[in-house]
Amino acid sequence: MATATEPEDAPSAAGGAKGEANRKRGNEQGQGGAGCGGSGQKRKKKEVFIYGNYKNYYGYRIDRNVGEDPRLEAFNRQWFENKDCLDIGCNQGLVTIGLAMKFKCRRILGVDIDSGLIETAKWNLRRITRQDKVATKNTNAQESSNSPSQSSLGEVAPELSNENKHHDLFKIVSFRRENFVERLDGCSEQYDTILCLSVTKWIHLNWGDYGLVTLFVKIWRLLRPGGVFIMEPQPWTSYKRNRLVLEVAKENFNTICIYPEKFREILLDKVGFRSVELIMDKLVGTVTGFDRPIEVYHK
Repeated sequence: MATATEPEDAPSAAGGAKGEANRKRGNEQGQGGAGCGGSGQKRKKKEVFIYGNYKNYYGYRIDRNVGEDPRLEAFNRQWFENKDCLDIGCNQGLVTIGLAMKFKCRRILGVDIDSGLIETAKWNLRRITRQDKVATKNTNAQESSNSPSQSSLGEVAPELSNENKHHDLFKIVSFRRENFVERLDGCSEQYDTILCLSVTKWIHLNWGDYGLVTLFVKIWRLLRPGGVFIMEPQPWTSYKRNRLVLEVAKENFNTICIYPEKFREILLDKVGFRSVELIMDKLVGTVTGFDRPIEVYHK
């Protein structure tokens, strides 16, 4: 069983602290605030999303004419059905919830570094569950009005079944605020499927090559034998567009040695995944710039 070692040029604690300080300043600037002019007038600063933690990400990524995230259409049911799953960088949780509902995951956890997005994800879970519950009740009422009268027991049973269905969704889906690459210790094999969709660039720009390798090694350690890692990496051209989002991102961009085209080699030859398949070279239903390939690695 292959394992991976930490890169020899790992950043020092001082460098990490400096980077974290820069990221915190970036977060503070991203909140908007007072200008520094002598007039004392407040000027709203442009919001900066240093982790790619956009508030309306799904709104401008997915074609308005497409109801479902097209990535779900590309996924294989057997990767999720009755499986324990992890969604890294879940944003507002819509893909996480969609996977649970479409493929009947046994359990799925969505993690994101942005606490505000995690709260929105939890709200979305409540909203979608409530809407689905109302739709199911309306369907049952319509079917009941169009069919012969049933016994009181027969009328109650479907409602109880639906209540259990919605109650189970809360048991299946959960969300947690977490910096996934903050630590490597304490990892154990507990997931069958792990997703990392359009996240690698932001980890790379914020934590450099060391953060990227930490991401890959931690995913490998968390996967059970036979597990699946689904990755949607951003191309290097995308890095160039976002390298100035923060000073630490600019510094990391200039020192990166592991380019996106090398990810496959690192994951197979260094980390220890046994095989990879390209399930989608170009997605249909996404706006320009988001039609990225999706790779599936098998442990």
